[in-house]
Amino acid sequence: MADAGGDNNDVQSGEDSVDARRFFSKKRDAANGRTPEETDSAPPTKSSSSTAGSDPYRYNMNYPSIGICLIINNKNFHKSTGMNDRSGTDVDAACVAKTFTSLGYQVRVTNDQTVSQMKKLMSLVSEEDHSQKASFVCVLLSHGDEGVIYGTDGCEKLDTMIKYFKGNRCRTLVGKPKLFFIQACRGSTLDDGAFLETDSVPEQTSEKIPVEADCLYAYSAAPGYYSWRNTSNGSWFIQSLCEVLQEFSGKLELMQLMTRVNRKVALNFESASNIPGFSGKKQIPCIVSMLTKEFYFMLDKD
Repeated sequence: MADAGGDNNDVQSGEDSVDARRFFSKKRDAANGRTPEETDSAPPTKSSSSTAGSDPYRYNMNYPSIGICLIINNKNFHKSTGMNDRSGTDVDAACVAKTFTSLGYQVRVTNDQTVSQMKKLMSLVSEEDHSQKASFVCVLLSHGDEGVIYGTDGCEKLDTMIKYFKGNRCRTLVGKPKLFFIQACRGSTLDDGAFLETDSVPEQTSEKIPVEADCLYAYSAAPGYYSWRNTSNGSWFIQSLCEVLQEFSGKLELMQLMTRVNRKVALNFESASNIPGFSGKKQIPCIVSMLTKEFYFMLDKD
């Protein structure tokens, strides 16, 4: 049993685990004579559409479809990778699918993809015609390390996975928001936390825009750090993301939403693990934005 934290200090079942290679546990295992249990290294309404479409600082959502939400959920890994299974990730995938379906997205879920399958899938989706879609969302649930994401048979640079959707590759998404939510470790550093002392432009007219523009990368952890996942309740980041989107979408702009996600993860969770030295740890998500306008999710009223 583990208390992974929650808005109401609810006691949650399962153990907190990290989405990273298990190499860090080997010395601990030898010293402690134990085997680790889990040590992985709709279209908007007409009124809102017209408002968004006329505002040069706000992404136009006046399209027949808000877009596709692609979810890649990797749970089981080949022994050659040295990775443990990611118990709790199915809870994340189900929650993400439900949340983005409610926002009007065409949700596609794929499970246990190899590196080559992931790249092929990303490439094929990027080659589809997105001209009648307002945006694109991709959610990656897997193991990771700094700069890489894991398929079931090994790892690949995250940039290689994402490159298919950049402006020079996916022409029908140019100028539209492309959002990537990544639940995976970004290194092997643990965050011990710190105690807080209580006293203490106008619309562009050029036809050319940067290929990196209009992308947002929401990482579950800061660079170099482990990312925590509860084996029963799902990851801290994804569960917080879904809760915030369900409560505040249509009311707050995306960066405001993500700031609330950061706060929820930072304050409401603390690890509880059977591995010595892995309890009492904290986590903070990291948002990297190249968006050029404000983005509002529009609730699907259908």
